[in-house]
Amino acid sequence: MTESEFHKLLERYLNGSCTPEEQAVVERWYNRLEQAEGPALRTQNQEEIEQAIWARLMSKRAAKPEPRVVAMWSSAPLRWAAVLALLAFGIGWLVFSTSRFAKLSQQNTVATTNGKWTRRSNQTQQVQAFQLPDSSRISLHPGSSVRYTTAFAGPRREVHLVGEAFFQVTKNPRRPFLVFTKEVVTTVLGTSFRVKAYADGKEASVAVREGKVSVQAREGAQLDASPAHPAAAGVVLLPNQQVVYSASQRRLKKELVDRPVVLAPQPFEFEERPVVEVLAALEKAYGVDIVYDKATLANCTVSITFYDEPLFEKLGLLCKSLGAYYTLADASILIHSPGCQGQLGK
Repeated sequence: MTESEFHKLLERYLNGSCTPEEQAVVERWYNRLEQAEGPALRTQNQEEIEQAIWARLMSKRAAKPEPRVVAMWSSAPLRWAAVLALLAFGIGWLVFSTSRFAKLSQQNTVATTNGKWTRRSNQTQQVQAFQLPDSSRISLHPGSSVRYTTAFAGPRREVHLVGEAFFQVTKNPRRPFLVFTKEVVTTVLGTSFRVKAYADGKEASVAVREGKVSVQAREGAQLDASPAHPAAAGVVLLPNQQVVYSASQRRLKKELVDRPVVLAPQPFEFEERPVVEVLAALEKAYGVDIVYDKATLANCTVSITFYDEPLFEKLGLLCKSLGAYYTLADASILIHSPGCQGQLGK
């Protein structure tokens, strides 16, 4: 693949016009960056590229099976040599191409000012990034708009959103940052997160990438609440967690995002190691809570190696070796296992 072809691949990904196979290639490259397995480009342009890819990953909330019970399965063989070669080429090539590629995500949104308020809307087909007066950044999805006070003054930084956006909020404990949608209010002091609440949608969702976020229903919202002092009826979210507000049921449901990212890289090669050690590594890597019967798994060992599979695929492979399965309950993962049966990991 030439440099030009790789550039076009990234461009098609952000435009939503690439094939499922091409999507997988880009997302595997992105996951390698998240797991710190290759050189990451921490320039402003690189951050915008990562934001745009992460925003597309987080927007894949479509059709989850209910109940969310995952039985044993086998993953398809992976062509590691080709994937790793492409990842190495892509990361190296981006050193020379980020300035050109950044033009895809830095086009101006349409901005209008009417006295006290400024309104920005994205009328393009691509995610658009811009900066607020406090240096916070917003990546606004197509068909979405935000409204905020022009001077961005006062005890609170308030943004009103219709549609979908990814926020990178400049930290300021003295001035909380609030995002208002029709259904929910999200409060942060400084972090990054996604909010999705389209005008004609039946749900609103908030997903956290970094830091801590407080979410509550807008009706009767406690505006002085914060992640440190959340509202009694609110929900506090940590990285890889999200909350979905159902307008029909008028309730907040806390759960894991569909594709948790690695927060603290861990070694994932285990040779005849206790199963509880494997589970502990997954918990630490993804910042998730895995619940299981410690007595049942106390004497179980397993030989298994994980690569850059998504978290839920890792869990599926582990459960297959145990003759077990897992379910999701709120933001926790529950492992259901009969215990050790024969020699595991063979």
